[in-house]
Amino acid sequence: MRYAAMRYTAVRDHGIVVALAGLAVALSLSTSTFLTTGNLVNVLDQAVVVGLLACGMTLCIVCGVFDLSVSAVLAVSAVVAVLVTRSAGVPAGYAAGVATGTLMGTATGFVVALSRVHSFIATLALSIVYRGLAVVITGGAIVYPRAAQLDPFQSLSYPTVLGRVTVPTLVLAGVAAVCWLLLAATTLGRAVFAVGGNAEAARLSGVRIAPVRIAVFAVSGACAGTAGLVLASRAGSAQAGLGSLLELTAIAAVVIGGTSILGGEGAVWRSLVGVLVLTLISNGFNLLGWDPTYKQVIEGLLILAAVTLDRLLRRSAGAP
Repeated sequence: MRYAAMRYTAVRDHGIVVALAGLAVALSLSTSTFLTTGNLVNVLDQAVVVGLLACGMTLCIVCGVFDLSVSAVLAVSAVVAVLVTRSAGVPAGYAAGVATGTLMGTATGFVVALSRVHSFIATLALSIVYRGLAVVITGGAIVYPRAAQLDPFQSLSYPTVLGRVTVPTLVLAGVAAVCWLLLAATTLGRAVFAVGGNAEAARLSGVRIAPVRIAVFAVSGACAGTAGLVLASRAGSAQAGLGSLLELTAIAAVVIGGTSILGGEGAVWRSLVGVLVLTLISNGFNLLGWDPTYKQVIEGLLILAAVTLDRLLRRSAGAP
């Protein structure tokens, strides 16, 4: 039994890294442009938005809940950031975007925790509400900063003094580090694992389940708000449809990274590796000129394979 558990842990932790390395080797052998500095920097930059969403989503799924509202929260946060920028300046706009995401995530957490409706259904409904709110705020139009504010507003997407590495890549690194610390080195993180593993046992042990779930939704909202800033900064604008369906890509990355959809297990770094796998697949299709329609087929098969493998490994390790 102990050997089976160790094998499960080894495959879970290292299998996705091996897959990423194999994919990178295959692409480097297939096209000479893959290993160029420009392409690698582009891969990292393209992974940022989904990576930010995946950081927050990891905490949610480990806690045993889903957050399907993140892309709508992203859109509202981006819209608020642009509108506040117009009236109060870029720093205030940036702060308002992250604050909006955090507040909306907290509100989502309260709805899920207090209504006791399954998080999948509750957040699906709230995503529709939030997306509608974005339409109401914008009137269905694209919103822009003032002309004089456009360059400073887009500074979040500029390269840094480190070379060609962009600010969003550094932002993702910082957010990922914070989420990793929350999950791996705090009392909240231990409570998240406990609630996701067995909520009733956690309650009997004195863990207050509702505040823990509210907290992970708040973190997810903050990550979504930050992702909204990145997208709005790149485009120099925001609209109600921004980031549509990115929540599904984020969940796919988390699952492919080895986080169990049953809760109680997972790590932020593995989710980021999952994000890189999906990003490399997309990058490979672009470099090789393949039909992007098949990319969705491959991503779907990867999700199915990851869930099936997790189930088989848990069963062999004696887990329920």
